[in-house]
Amino acid sequence: MRRKTFGMCVMTAALLTAGAVGGKAQTAPAEPVANPVSSTVKTQMARYGKNMVAGAESMPAEKYGFKPTPEMMSFGHLIVHITQSNNTLCAKLAGVAVPEVKLDEADGKDKLVAALKASFDYCSTSLANLDDGKLGEPMQIFGDRLLPRAVAWIALSDGWNDHYSAEAIYLRLSGILPPSAQPKK
Repeated sequence: MRRKTFGMCVMTAALLTAGAVGGKAQTAPAEPVANPVSSTVKTQMARYGKNMVAGAESMPAEKYGFKPTPEMMSFGHLIVHITQSNNTLCAKLAGVAVPEVKLDEADGKDKLVAALKASFDYCSTSLANLDDGKLGEPMQIFGDRLLPRAVAWIALSDGWNDHYSAEAIYLRLSGILPPSAQPKK
């Protein structure tokens, strides 16, 4: 049994190392990838933007005030938070002023979904010409602390993971299958 388990672990590690995604093994690139951090985050942006906007659209308007527990933020507040995080981190990475977008969790589904879409469009535009050239450069990201620019790229990516998982939980608790769990068409 141990030998079989070990063999399965080795096979799993090999598939993961080869980049198995969605049942298709991908080979590692023959050449080093230019700008691996910014390129990866930009690729993630397309996937998370699609899923988070679709999740926001699939939640019924009357459920935007839903809180799984009294201590948690409402679904509408989560959408506001994602929008503000996108706008703030993408503006800081681009070295421009954060866009002024006035939102409140009570603004209603249509306004919040539109703002969420706009925040991903804003990130796509502001990050389009950025690369990994200044990852070590210090910048103010959170408060007055100076941190390497790489922290903002990673925080943006980590935020999407965190925010989408929260959105998926709210959807599931509302009896809605999250976009990434929908059957392939």
